[in-house]
Amino acid sequence: MERNNNISSTEFLNKLDNLLQKNDYEKAKQHALYWLSEYRSTGDLRNELLTNNELIGLCRKLGDEAETISHVKSALDLIKKMKIENNTGAATTYINCATAYKAFGKADKSLPLFERAKEIYENNLSPDDYRFGGLFNNMALALVDLQRYQDADELYNKALHVVGKIKNNEPEQAITHLNMATAAETQYGIEDAHTIIENHLKKAMELLDTGKERTDGNYAFVCEKCAPSFGYYGYFYYENELNERARRIYERA
Repeated sequence: MERNNNISSTEFLNKLDNLLQKNDYEKAKQHALYWLSEYRSTGDLRNELLTNNELIGLCRKLGDEAETISHVKSALDLIKKMKIENNTGAATTYINCATAYKAFGKADKSLPLFERAKEIYENNLSPDDYRFGGLFNNMALALVDLQRYQDADELYNKALHVVGKIKNNEPEQAITHLNMATAAETQYGIEDAHTIIENHLKKAMELLDTGKERTDGNYAFVCEKCAPSFGYYGYFYYENELNERARRIYERA
């Protein structure tokens, strides 16, 4: 029988956030593993699911496929055990799990999870809810891998519509434009897609520069994430500029 011995997640999340602000993913992972053990020992399924979700993202960023998929399976099992398959919280987990599968080249496994999350969101949320932005962006990435380019483009534009309505959300819009540049190259080839790519790169730069005085960890993470894309397309100065912005923020943390 499940024990009702819940331990507050506040301490866990506060320290995790502090480690992530410092870009220390390895220590963050070890911290999460400790708390996962604590939650399991008390039968705290809610926080066990929360911690597995955090570990999916951490292990994915560290490139550990086997451990990432292990936490994916644990999270999906917990959703069934808790009987929350149709909740919006479960949808967020489905997206997290699907993103992990996609990151390791398993777009075919990710798509059913994205579809399930989309169904839940459509049944429970306003069409302009910010959560659709992340769903559409990540689902579109999987569709590009599966060469469903028209479907991906439709979702990217829906993502821009949603995130564009949120204040200070320029970094997320920039990520979408970079994703669209990559999708165009994949579909048409770099030469034929040159004009499309350049347009998306310029829009992404404008959006990132809007927040260049920001000092929050999320902006630093986005700068670091976007930098290689600019370098890939020959914008080496801007790649260095984004990495420098991220470095300054992490040093202050």
